[in-house]
Amino acid sequence: MNVLITGGTGFVGKYLQKELLKNGHEVVVVTRNTKKYQMRRDVKFVAWNPLMEPTPQEAFTTISGNPIDVVINLLGENISAARWSDDQKDKIYNSRILGTRNLVRGIEQHLKNDLDLFISTSAVGIYEANLPDELEESSIHGKGFLSRVCEDWETEANKLTKAKRTLITRVGVVFGSTGGALEKLLPVFKLGGGGPIGNGKQIMSWIHVKDLVNIYIQAIGNENYKGIVNAVSPEVTTNKEFTKALAQAVGRPALFPVPPQMLKLIFGEMSSIILDSQNIKAKALSDLGHEFLYSNVFDALSEIGQGVNFIGKPVTA
Repeated sequence: MNVLITGGTGFVGKYLQKELLKNGHEVVVVTRNTKKYQMRRDVKFVAWNPLMEPTPQEAFTTISGNPIDVVINLLGENISAARWSDDQKDKIYNSRILGTRNLVRGIEQHLKNDLDLFISTSAVGIYEANLPDELEESSIHGKGFLSRVCEDWETEANKLTKAKRTLITRVGVVFGSTGGALEKLLPVFKLGGGGPIGNGKQIMSWIHVKDLVNIYIQAIGNENYKGIVNAVSPEVTTNKEFTKALAQAVGRPALFPVPPQMLKLIFGEMSSIILDSQNIKAKALSDLGHEFLYSNVFDALSEIGQGVNFIGKPVTA
């Protein structure tokens, strides 16, 4: 298949590029900074500002001139990059909603034939937080900022008419050695400074980056992957279990419990990402018989811990 990726230079996107190439697909990546990748010969990089214009026509053909069959939309400002000021909220919202809107416009304008598959990202933040229930794809949505972002994000993706099949992945907390949720936590834990938050009972719905990318790979070859799926591990974890698993993975004790009020003071509204509890089930993927590489948080973090050095940077050969 010929695959166009938005957000393809980010944490998940970089790994997805490698796996697509490994599986024999041709890859096009749209990015604001093509100069950074001008030496690459295995992937076509096309300049695009997603907030300003529809995706350009040249993004819809590969290096060899073949038309794009699949689009995987990973657009989005990192929600934990900075405290949620009004400006930062605008960046988070617009990068997803305006970016996806302009992507859809580009597809509609430039593709003669329908895509075989359109995959667009969303997040488990769409669901109500701190409920005692297990949450599935049909569960109640929340009313906060992240819920609104996810709802509007999915609305824009579903406006696409030129796709035989659409898949929306509601992604949990993504674990990996080169970015994501662990990027800031690993150095702290390496120094023995990590610990559970409050009583540690908050439930975290997570996924290893390899499993997330594998969902995309499987979806390309399996027509049953469509609609909405919760992209989370089959086994949720509590904050206490996560803390123990991460400390064990890096060989350091989790010494200092973190008071929730401290996080609220430091991070403001953004602290909800860490403090909220959500028990999300991947029912749709389970019904498909999808198999995960890492279902257990201890196994997932152990694998990640082996791939970083003392200060939390990726180990290179």
